[in-house]
Amino acid sequence: MFKIKVSDRIIKHCEDQISKYNFGQRHIANGTPEQQLTGIIGQCVIMELFGLDLIDGSTGCDNGVDITFKGKSVDVKTMGRTTDVRPYYVNNFLALQIHFNTDMYIFCSFNKTNNELTVCGWLPKSEFNKKAKYYPQGTYRSRSDGSKFRTFADLYEIANSDLHNVNSFDELTMSIAEHYHIY
Repeated sequence: MFKIKVSDRIIKHCEDQISKYNFGQRHIANGTPEQQLTGIIGQCVIMELFGLDLIDGSTGCDNGVDITFKGKSVDVKTMGRTTDVRPYYVNNFLALQIHFNTDMYIFCSFNKTNNELTVCGWLPKSEFNKKAKYYPQGTYRSRSDGSKFRTFADLYEIANSDLHNVNSFDELTMSIAEHYHIY
């Protein structure tokens, strides 16, 4: 895992995008504006790392493809938190997004108290489908702090320990390139 301080410029850009566009265009589980903001903050940080322009919500739904790296489609999944990420934490993934034609996922956590994004790791979709645990809508889930919540939609969970761990952006791109044999 590695951390990145999120710049005020990115946060302002994302807040501006959320004020103009609805990034939740699914038939259910569209996320609150705060959840949508968390998602596009993570996406924009990753886009900037890859040298891309920041998100432009006027283009509409991206169908799960946030960026393309060396011909491979990437969906950036970001959870909002108020603490630093722990290795035993899980990443939630709405099951209704599994049909998107995406090659891989980069999982991130955004610490809203200190504006840091942690890149937790990445995973090819084929591995996600084998390692993630599925929970139908209405399932009660327990958090590490003992609190519980009920899933509002069909949900997958993937533990940080099941991701390809990387300790820097260079390791991330190298790991992806090695996995897909794209140099």
